[in-house]
Amino acid sequence: MKTSLSAPPVASTMRAALALVCLVQAANGLMTSPAMVARAASSRAAVSMRIFAWKTRGEDAPTLEGLDMESLSKSPGSTHRRMRKGRGVSAGKGVTCGFGNRGQKSRSGSSVRPGFEGGQIPLYRRIPKFVGRPMGPGHSKIEYEVIKLSALNHAAEGAEVDYASLLGLRAVSKSKLKISKVVGSQDKLTVKGLKVKAHAFTDAARSEIEALGGSCITLSRTTNKVVGAEEPAAEE
Repeated sequence: MKTSLSAPPVASTMRAALALVCLVQAANGLMTSPAMVARAASSRAAVSMRIFAWKTRGEDAPTLEGLDMESLSKSPGSTHRRMRKGRGVSAGKGVTCGFGNRGQKSRSGSSVRPGFEGGQIPLYRRIPKFVGRPMGPGHSKIEYEVIKLSALNHAAEGAEVDYASLLGLRAVSKSKLKISKVVGSQDKLTVKGLKVKAHAFTDAARSEIEALGGSCITLSRTTNKVVGAEEPAAEE
């Protein structure tokens, strides 16, 4: 059985061509209409800010020049009341109160501590450390080498004493710390008129040294120079 393809009707072809011409003309008219040109020019003229929630507040929107933290206000609907848990299944947080059915975090009482990752090496132990810098809760602690008042008894009267001179007299031991602090001791100070140089003094040690006619000279922790006697920076 043979089938032959017939040519499309002339009327339908003419209607399709006429519709295409009408669409092209309409598009050209819209692109060249004065309303479209004016709207495009106004949108490119200046940058404007549209805040849709200001109409519901009953007040005018602030200008961009005067917009700061004091002129900001909450948008309507941005603040919600707290979620009530354990008040029925239909409330959304009823049975398990958002904690799930099983697992350690669904049980009552305290959960896992902050930073715990189930036994693997936690993040704060995996990251690289600053070598030579103290870290942890006591990172701001200042460690001094302690000089007791009993060690000052090895010096002569009226002498000028610091950690290096006491080390030469074998009154103190060698230390890796660079700064020192004079503290009190069970044995009282007996040498008079000492000029003691250290980076810090306790109140009891200072009063005992000054009571015997001595003086306490405080040194800088960074420059090891007498505090107040450092040279001012040269002015350009």
